[in-house]
Amino acid sequence: MSKRIALVTTIAALALTSAQAQQPAAQSQTMPGMDMSSHDTPASKPQQGQSMKAMPGMEGESADHAMEGHHMDMGPHMKMTALRDAKPGDSDRAAKVLEAAQAVMTKYQDYHTALNDGFQIFHPEVPQNMYHFTNYGYGYEAAFGFNPNHPTSLLYEKHGDDYKLVGVMYTAPKRFSENDLDQRIPLSVAQWHEHVNLCIAPPDRKQESRPPNAKFGFAGSISTKDACDAAGGTFHPIIFNWMVHLYPNEKTDAEIWDASRGHDHNHAD
Repeated sequence: MSKRIALVTTIAALALTSAQAQQPAAQSQTMPGMDMSSHDTPASKPQQGQSMKAMPGMEGESADHAMEGHHMDMGPHMKMTALRDAKPGDSDRAAKVLEAAQAVMTKYQDYHTALNDGFQIFHPEVPQNMYHFTNYGYGYEAAFGFNPNHPTSLLYEKHGDDYKLVGVMYTAPKRFSENDLDQRIPLSVAQWHEHVNLCIAPPDRKQESRPPNAKFGFAGSISTKDACDAAGGTFHPIIFNWMVHLYPNEKTDAEIWDASRGHDHNHAD
């Protein structure tokens, strides 16, 4: 448990300062699964190298600020879709997504290929068990349609100076209903998640976003607007988009569609 808390604290502290201290503004990035649902025209499409730090729906809060303890265990700030009973055709539809994801895994085993194809490492300076290599063009595309050959993010584990590809992440607009998500990947197979009920700390109380007694942020005890308002925070009922992780090279269906992996800091230890 102490190891988990230490890692969450490290990520929170580094994420709050990394963009300001280490990266030019032109290279700022959003969290994987960025909210692009409000973009309705091609003119809104982000260009390569464009600053994406300010996230639509975040009212000017930075992605770095929002990353405090991002990959938390399931709790009041994580909403998961419920597994449904299987319908005719679900297995075949899921198999097609898996087949496409397996082809992606083959193509991007070498992370240099991913970088050359426009994927960017989200905060490589922050120690993580799982790194998101995000293609913001594919994220934009996912706001309008689903192409399983174009995951928003590739999921890598770091081993020394190398990265090992372990999975992919698809996104969908946060406005989507569960029925909409079911059209992309059957909810009898996959569980999508989104981050909810987040209270951002006031500038002078950011230290209260850190475990083990956090009040604000993803680890925070505050999960309602009334409580957030009373504490002087800024409440966001939903941030980012719907996301689903897929691990195509695993052996069993339970491992391939594991909804908890990536939210457990000890997984890659």
